[in-house]
Amino acid sequence: MLNLVLFGAPGSGKGTQSEKIIDKYGLHHISTGEVLRKQIKEGTELGKIADSYISKGHLIPDDLMIDILRQELKGLPKDCKGVIFDGFPRTIPQAVELENLLAETGTELTGVVGLEVPEEELVARMLKRGKETGRADDNIDTILNRLKVYHNQTEPLKEHYQGKGNYMQINGLGNVDGIFNSIVKAIEAK
Repeated sequence: MLNLVLFGAPGSGKGTQSEKIIDKYGLHHISTGEVLRKQIKEGTELGKIADSYISKGHLIPDDLMIDILRQELKGLPKDCKGVIFDGFPRTIPQAVELENLLAETGTELTGVVGLEVPEEELVARMLKRGKETGRADDNIDTILNRLKVYHNQTEPLKEHYQGKGNYMQINGLGNVDGIFNSIVKAIEAK
């Protein structure tokens, strides 16, 4: 199985590139952001809890995210070619738990695609996305807080995965297809 983590700051292009990776490799997409937004829209108990964190730009607690991921992995089709994890893990404890969950299913993490984008470009992209889509969490105060949280809590994962030898650093600037071609070369070199 091809199991990938798509890693990068908010606004780095993870959603765009994950769609292209899914199309090329036939992977199952697990986007914790989409799962949580769906729960919020449906007004579920999980959605209410998640919204209390997301609306402030905070990360969801590890135990809650791990439970969500476990449910998603249990629901995979038997003929699944692999999974792309979008928005998970975001902390080192989540990364360790992901490795444990994959081991329980008899597989492992193939690699981590790390989209590297300068901060000023991230802010510009998210502000533009907020205007185009109306996403409530794409306003300047929440964006700056999300980036602060990313740098403090999520960015240490880069070093964690580099230490394991499975981090694939990708320049996230340029056109979508050029970035995707760089991702494909990195995956196929694994």
